Amino acid sequence: MQLGSGRREGPLQAAVLIEPGRIEVREVDEPRPGSGDAAVRIRAVGICGTDLSIFRGKIPVAYPRIIGHEMVGQVLTSADGAPPPGARVIVDPNVACLRCARCREGRANLCAQGWLLGRDRDGALRETVVAPVDNLHRLPEDVPDYVAPVIQVLTTVIHGQRRVRIFPGEAVVIVGLGVTGLLHVQMAKLRGANPVVGTTRSPERLALARELGADVVVPAGTPDALDRIRDATGGGADVAIESAGTSGTLGLAMHVARSGGRVLSYGTIAQQTDPLPLYDLYYKELEIVAARAAQAEDYPVALGAVASGSVRLDPLVARRVSLGAVGETLTEGSVSGLKTVVDVAGAHLG
Repeated sequence: MQLGSGRREGPLQAAVLIEPGRIEVREVDEPRPGSGDAAVRIRAVGICGTDLSIFRGKIPVAYPRIIGHEMVGQVLTSADGAPPPGARVIVDPNVACLRCARCREGRANLCAQGWLLGRDRDGALRETVVAPVDNLHRLPEDVPDYVAPVIQVLTTVIHGQRRVRIFPGEAVVIVGLGVTGLLHVQMAKLRGANPVVGTTRSPERLALARELGADVVVPAGTPDALDRIRDATGGGADVAIESAGTSGTLGLAMHVARSGGRVLSYGTIAQQTDPLPLYDLYYKELEIVAARAAQAEDYPVALGAVASGSVRLDPLVARRVSLGAVGETLTEGSVSGLKTVVDVAGAHLG
């Protein structure tokens, strides 16, 4: 069952971050689209670690701020050439200027003048969002609202794998099996990697990685973990993907990569003090690639992978909450792990 459609009668509601650690549900003005914009009635929003960091004040924003950037909705009004009113869409939250040097070279995700909805400008935890029409991507009708926000996350995984390059038959190791790590498992299999090895400390995540296509899973932190990963990959990974966001897990990815291998530093690492195995970087002549956000061309790939059933999103959604419960959910810190989805439209997500 999909969420309700159409304009809401009466004031619009939003979960507003007043200051670090305090969210209030308030009435807000309806945003007005400018030239080239569309107004989108938000149905569901995924909550991620970035939102939690903003909530806790670790990522500074201007207050008050409406957070949330993983969003699915229904077009209310749009400029010519955009998806028509009534169309279900996923909104790319990264808005670029399209004029700077990075945009002109085709790297709009690095736009110095751009912004992220939900961080630099008000985001998705409200009933209506305005975004450029070029940032809207139509959703297949059979993708339910409650899983659709995860597609935005999938686009960033696809972008990272495009940058590091994965070829059929290559051995790929994913370090960290949260939502993004489990998406990396599925996309690596779709690209023909063999074997795909996943490692984490959680027995539940190891089992889920197996269910989603990992050929081998290895419990992290055990005395023989490195040996088991190297045995599974024939001496080391062609591609090692760090997907947990710590310097320690990036170091593990460097350790398990073969000589001449490639490492994707995918997780957002804010630590400055933990040492990295820099001798491995030299001795193995590793190629380390970082990835930030996604580009427009990653969205059709993500939508196609989900529509075909090649990538499963449903097992990654662990919790569904109402707009009014966002503050409590973030205060509890219960968005860590698998995905929490907020039902903004107020209907049952099913």
